[in-house]
Amino acid sequence: MTQPSDVAPEILLKRYQDLPDRKLLRAVIKEAFPGRIAVVSSFGAESAVVLSLVAEIDPAVPVIFLDTGKHFPETLDYREQLIERFGLSDVRSVKPALMDLAREDPDGTLWERNTVRCCELRKVAPLSWALKGVDGWVTGRKRFHGALRSYLPRIEHDGTHFKINPIVDWSAEQIDRTFDDLNLPRHPLTEDGFLSIGCAPCTQAPLNGDAVRSGRWAGSVKTECGIHDRPVATAASGPRRPGAPLPGC
Repeated sequence: MTQPSDVAPEILLKRYQDLPDRKLLRAVIKEAFPGRIAVVSSFGAESAVVLSLVAEIDPAVPVIFLDTGKHFPETLDYREQLIERFGLSDVRSVKPALMDLAREDPDGTLWERNTVRCCELRKVAPLSWALKGVDGWVTGRKRFHGALRSYLPRIEHDGTHFKINPIVDWSAEQIDRTFDDLNLPRHPLTEDGFLSIGCAPCTQAPLNGDAVRSGRWAGSVKTECGIHDRPVATAASGPRRPGAPLPGC
């Protein structure tokens, strides 16, 4: 069988883009990218859903956790809880380079001065290292989170990697129902009203209950950490920003 890295993104997108959640995950883990796929998880408010679906297929799939050094203690405890619950056997905690921090954030307060650069040092750069040797990675992004995520396709290609968004079309109600149906443990901070959980200095309960991510970098125009900011070279069919050209146009 021709390896995915040797096949044009358009062909792979056409082959897999219409598969629903579990079928898509099984196809990319077992058929498209065996041994060359990872999950990137924040172990946040809704992370247990994707991790549970992946673990049903293969709990040995690598899970990359960007250990920024700024997470809530509850998130780190929750990470250990989910690892044990799902039997995840290859969770990789990836930390920022000590030399970078010493040079640009020696006192750990860069987030107060420049949130963009802080995320670049603590998330974007470490993820680029962690994804070497990987052809595709699974995310837990969903359209109902709004803003730039409103128009996400099920599969993307960013010029280097395929990004798989298996539950992109799930609703908040479906997420909540899955937690109940599978008796999944919830992140402790959800009891305090947190709907989207990142680093502690830049996360609070949502300012607007209808905008899941409104508590992230509250008071700024920033809505994403940057790991999804690279232009999408080829996108699967699906919802798109009104007026944007269709893929290939």
